[in-house]
Amino acid sequence: MTDGNRVRQLRLVVEAEDYAEAVAFYRDVLGLPEQAAFEGEGDARVVILDAGRATLEIANPAQKRMIDDVEVGRQIAPRIRVAFEVDDTAARTREATTAGATELAPPTVTPWRSLNARLEAPAGLQITLFQELEPLAERETRPGFGTGAARHAD
Repeated sequence: MTDGNRVRQLRLVVEAEDYAEAVAFYRDVLGLPEQAAFEGEGDARVVILDAGRATLEIANPAQKRMIDDVEVGRQIAPRIRVAFEVDDTAARTREATTAGATELAPPTVTPWRSLNARLEAPAGLQITLFQELEPLAERETRPGFGTGAARHAD
């Protein structure tokens, strides 16, 4: 690797009781392209869907509560929630709910300038669909934004 990163990919592995429903939702409704699929003995099946750039967001309990308050208005998220950046939160939310997801909160503009909707989706995942409303360079100029390293560089 030439970029210095020791990790090349983040892969979230989710067990889905209704495999066909989950694949149809994430591949066909959200539009995550199929990268690979494998089958094994005993009806073992897996599909790997390309979700674009992956990040691992680590939040302390206070931040998790704040995000729930902003997006939903109450504490609702489990320890793990999956967020997908989309081009149009309102349209993708309509498509997702038509396909069987339950809307927990409608698209809401957040203090960090994204439009977020919260859904209960197939495979027992709580998901956020978000659309960035400003470029990162502009958001980084707002109070409280930036990197931890930059804030602690004193």
